[in-house]
Amino acid sequence: MANDNKIETLISARKSLKLSLEKSKALGLALGKAGPRLEEINQRLPSLEAAVRPIRADKDALVAVGGHINRAVSPAAAVLKVFDAVHGLEKSLLSDPRNDLPGYLSVLKRLEEALKFLADNCGLAIQWLEDIVEYLEDNTVADERFLSNLKKSLKNLRELQDDGERAHLDGGLLDAALDKLENEFRRLLTEHSIPLPMSSSSSLADQACIAPSPLPVSVIQKLQAILGRLMANGRLDKCISIYVEVRSSNVRASLQALNLDYLEISVSEFNDVTSIEGYIAQWGKHLEFAVKHLFEAEYKLCIDVFERMGLDVWMGCFAKIAAQAGILAFLQFGKTVTESRKDPNKLLKLLDIFASLNKLRLDFNRLFGGAACVEIQNLTRDLIKRVIDGAAELFWELLDQVALQREIPPPPDGSVPKLVIIIIDYCNKLLGDDYKTILTQVLVIHRSWKHEKFRERLLVNEVLNIIKAIEQNLETWMKVIDDGTLSHFFAMNNHWYLYKHLKGTKVGDLLGDSWLKEHEQSKDYHSTYFLKESWGKLPGHLSREGLLMFSGGRATARDLVKKRLKAFNEAFDEMYTKQSNWVVYDKDLREKTCQVVVQAVVPVYRSYMQNYGPLVEQDASSNKYAKYTVQTLEKMLMSLFQPKPGRYGSFKGRQSSGKFNNGVADLRRTASAVV
Repeated sequence: MANDNKIETLISARKSLKLSLEKSKALGLALGKAGPRLEEINQRLPSLEAAVRPIRADKDALVAVGGHINRAVSPAAAVLKVFDAVHGLEKSLLSDPRNDLPGYLSVLKRLEEALKFLADNCGLAIQWLEDIVEYLEDNTVADERFLSNLKKSLKNLRELQDDGERAHLDGGLLDAALDKLENEFRRLLTEHSIPLPMSSSSSLADQACIAPSPLPVSVIQKLQAILGRLMANGRLDKCISIYVEVRSSNVRASLQALNLDYLEISVSEFNDVTSIEGYIAQWGKHLEFAVKHLFEAEYKLCIDVFERMGLDVWMGCFAKIAAQAGILAFLQFGKTVTESRKDPNKLLKLLDIFASLNKLRLDFNRLFGGAACVEIQNLTRDLIKRVIDGAAELFWELLDQVALQREIPPPPDGSVPKLVIIIIDYCNKLLGDDYKTILTQVLVIHRSWKHEKFRERLLVNEVLNIIKAIEQNLETWMKVIDDGTLSHFFAMNNHWYLYKHLKGTKVGDLLGDSWLKEHEQSKDYHSTYFLKESWGKLPGHLSREGLLMFSGGRATARDLVKKRLKAFNEAFDEMYTKQSNWVVYDKDLREKTCQVVVQAVVPVYRSYMQNYGPLVEQDASSNKYAKYTVQTLEKMLMSLFQPKPGRYGSFKGRQSSGKFNNGVADLRRTASAVV
């Protein structure tokens, strides 16, 4: 019994010990799990402490913080709302403006207003947020790390704000929209800028009535609307650049058909061009057409498109178009003419240029009178001064030039010297309807620059003095010709030229009928003496003395006829060979002179051959004596004094590449080449 009790006690103790061990084991496991949790709690204690710190803050600070936060958050929320609105405009502004330009411009204006709001209020919102952060920090009512992160974010926002880049506000949306508007501005201009359908073969008179079609009103209104938005965003200069590029290109295309390559001729090339007078005539017509029609149209269009931008804008725009479209090239061509060497026709060239410029004076003043056209004004004034100075200098030098020619021998063919032809033509033109008024105006202006008065009689007297100098030249030249027959022939030629080319002209009227009659009579006088001293002597070789009734016998008569025909033939051949190189350029005078020669020789020769020709015609050597038939003789005489091909094909004379030290050198060289 006692053993049984001990065994039970042992069993009970074993169970109790086992239970205790299990509890200890469970407790050990529980303690093992509690360690990390305690460590986690230990780590969270600082943040929990910070989280509950505001509870320990001053009561008044805690009460006021709510209002500060609300005041700071409200502006920021408004800014964020506008940002969202800006992004909502993106799809519309990235579309093509041509589809709905008014709608596009309306959306763009909303974007501009939104960006203005952001620009005005972003800084304010950031300032409010910075103030509340400072308040929270000063009153320790917020976590330091939270405040640190918030301060860092606000610093970044402030730097972006101070950077001033608009793209930071809209992501570059406004610039993209403005680029599209610029492209639409260019498209509208390009599609409606159509060059004139001109042809170089048709006259400008016919084309003058064809003005460039102005841009449709609807297009101008669109351009103005686009300009308004682009100008508001600082892109007016780019618009002007596009406008100038398109419109100046259009004007150049209109002028291209007129073949204006001659405007690029250099001074050296100019001196070698034989048709420069034609170029100058074209220049005047082309310049008038360009100014009155092309540039006039561009002037008006600039006003229509840019008027709202102000005078300086549209005038500056027009000035650039005119310069780039070709007005400077026209003025440079005129300058090239003034810089070319002096030749017999340069005075008339300069007067033609002055006439063209003077005709367009009012148009130039109106179109190019603004401050923006100062380059065109300066070039125009310089050209006018060069033209007036050059023309006046050439005119007042003419008399001296004529006097200098007396030292030059007259032409060996007895013709009219080129100097006489040029000067008579000059004088007729200078006092004619086309040039007298122009030359008078040039001389008046030139004298006024020197503070001198000009009287019209000065011009008339100078021209008359030039004609008198020509007369003195002719008298001098007649005296230096050793051959008396050639001297009379030369005098006949030139007196007739003066009479014929001055009769019925303004110069001839001033010289008077008696002066003209004197030269006509001088022509007749020298013509008579020319005939008497040359062809008039030939009939004397065909004497009939000793041949009447063959008083000496037929053989004697045959010998006399042979001798006299031989003398006639020798004299005829010598005279014909000599005078076949002489020239009469006036057709009427040439035919009349030939007829007089024929009348002096042929009737006598015909009668002689009819009466005495049979005496030698049967002789074996008859060809030596009956050398010419009457018809052959007449034909030969009627062929005398013909101009030589190319002799006066041009009145420009020999050209030289050298420079001259005075104003008379070129005409002197020219005269020496032709007299």
